[in-house]
Amino acid sequence: MSDWSYWLAAAGVTVILELFSGTFYLLMIAIGLVAGAVAAFLGLGEVVSLLVAAVVGVAATVVLRRSRYGKQQQRVQAERDPNVNLDIGQTVNVPAWQDGAARVMYRGALWDVELAPGSNAAPGPYTIREVRGSRLIVAA
Repeated sequence: MSDWSYWLAAAGVTVILELFSGTFYLLMIAIGLVAGAVAAFLGLGEVVSLLVAAVVGVAATVVLRRSRYGKQQQRVQAERDPNVNLDIGQTVNVPAWQDGAARVMYRGALWDVELAPGSNAAPGPYTIREVRGSRLIVAA
């Protein structure tokens, strides 16, 4: 086997490992390995192929890190995330409060409702802010 085929085999293994990890960083290293394979195919020598693979891999990783895909996303708790729980943002009508808690009919069932901190307990419509088990946390 030629030197360039070893580089391509290493790139293939790296892509497979990337599929298991779920990040794009190993994919960027695989791009560097493919660049090393191209350099070896052109007959530039072992040292130059290694240098090309390293430079392209690091450059691709830096570009990924500076892109929007490489930035750390702010984590939202699942009980407060409307993408996880479609009840968040819906409106319920609370007829009466008792010590910051109430029972309301929502989606055809009775739910326990708790008032979010900083909200006033008055009858009326409230927006669901959080779902903790079978308890709705609401705010005006």
